Amino acid sequence: MGSMATTLELIDLRSFSNLWFWIALAVVWSSASHWVLGVPFDLVLRAHRRGGSVEEDLRDLIRINVNRMLYIADAAGEIAVGVMSFLLTVLAILGFFYWVEFAQALLLIGLPLTIVWILSVRTARKIALAPQTTAELYLRLRRLRFVIQVIGMLSVLTTSFWGMYVNASVGVLGG
Repeated sequence: MGSMATTLELIDLRSFSNLWFWIALAVVWSSASHWVLGVPFDLVLRAHRRGGSVEEDLRDLIRINVNRMLYIADAAGEIAVGVMSFLLTVLAILGFFYWVEFAQALLLIGLPLTIVWILSVRTARKIALAPQTTAELYLRLRRLRFVIQVIGMLSVLTTSFWGMYVNASVGVLGG
């Protein structure tokens, strides 16, 4: 019977007291900072060091992903903004008016990721509008990655503090 209780604790939907939520949060921000404009950042570093065919591959991959992002933004941008605004608003209302912890957790992940998406589309537009030298391209990708990492750190910090507050409140209030 003890293993059944442990199993049920692992799949508990109370987000901030659930280990799986924190693992998912770490994976989300690790992935977001690794895949800049859909390009793995280790490829950016390798292309910067080696040049040649690796650099050509990087340029091709960036071109493909920039065109893909801009196509999606141009073709469905208004719809995507409307849907995301609706979803984030619903999560905010459910989370902070009705105090649904799962909605709070999703909002604390979704809102910063929306900002990252907007910054990525903006960077893709800048790359598409003007031809980039290799040095400019590396600089633009490094800056975007740095901003994504800062947003991720602030998001994890905010989520951690909010999670501690929620867990302390649940502990005081008794569930």
